[in-house]
Amino acid sequence: MDRPETPHHRAEGGGHAAVPLGTSVRTGAGPVRESGGVGSRWETAFGYSRDFLRNRFVYVVVSPRAHGLSVGINMNPDKQCNFDCVYCEVNRQVPAREQQLEVPVMVRELHQTLGLIRDGRLHDVPALRSLPEELLELRHVALSGDGEPTLCPNFYEAVQGVLHVRALGELPFFKVVLVSNATGLDRPEVQAGLHALSPPDEVWLKLDGGSREYIERIDRPTVALEKVLDNILLVGRQRPIVIQSLFPKLGDAEPAEEEIEAFVARLRDLRDAGARIALVQIYSAMRPTMLPECGHLPLRTLSRIAHAVRAGTGLRAEVF
Repeated sequence: MDRPETPHHRAEGGGHAAVPLGTSVRTGAGPVRESGGVGSRWETAFGYSRDFLRNRFVYVVVSPRAHGLSVGINMNPDKQCNFDCVYCEVNRQVPAREQQLEVPVMVRELHQTLGLIRDGRLHDVPALRSLPEELLELRHVALSGDGEPTLCPNFYEAVQGVLHVRALGELPFFKVVLVSNATGLDRPEVQAGLHALSPPDEVWLKLDGGSREYIERIDRPTVALEKVLDNILLVGRQRPIVIQSLFPKLGDAEPAEEEIEAFVARLRDLRDAGARIALVQIYSAMRPTMLPECGHLPLRTLSRIAHAVRAGTGLRAEVF
């Protein structure tokens, strides 16, 4: 698998300056193995897979898009998803260990994990031991996991559980981020959960291209693109959203110029229809995937896509 030109970068606003996020960080823990056994050496903190810390539902990961430490809630331990993305790192050939999120257990694990972070005890975890302090500062708690979070049958209960931990006031305030492919945002229980979030919380919604043909090739969804776009617009009219767009390299192929133009047009249509898009995240495959020919696009290509977004829509874009 190709590596980025430098491990991970961020470019904001209208400029093109890239800021390295961890280029000097080496974990020294040897080869990384993602779930499913696809191995590779990824020499920065951002190449490491999730660490469940012996939990069943709560994990930690150093995330470039979080700009540091993310605590994740595995909303889909059964691996249920209506996308089959070519860049997915979840091995669905291996049976799931859990069939449903157990909210009381998750709440207890979340409280304990946040306590470890507060007390600075993550440095006791072997894979995290050599990381600098700034990468182990909590950035957010993410509703994410092994599938599509909005398909979680007890989504609203899970959101309430996370917000209850925050409301106790025993731990520093944390931001909640929903990471979703947007397909289930119109479900009543999901809408109720979104309305329970506070203004600082965020919703990150996937849009990996502009044309139906390209998205069907990359995301391999069982849901029509029109539903995805309608749901992005639904939530984007309710609150500011972040669009997360992963462009992989498949073999030697990069996204065609026509596809980038179609992607920009989709964003412009959403903006013009009333979606409040606070940020567009442009990134590529970051960890070993189930598809060996799926790799990381070079920084110059990601920067070109971000430039097209800014020029064609006026929206903020970050490159990773």
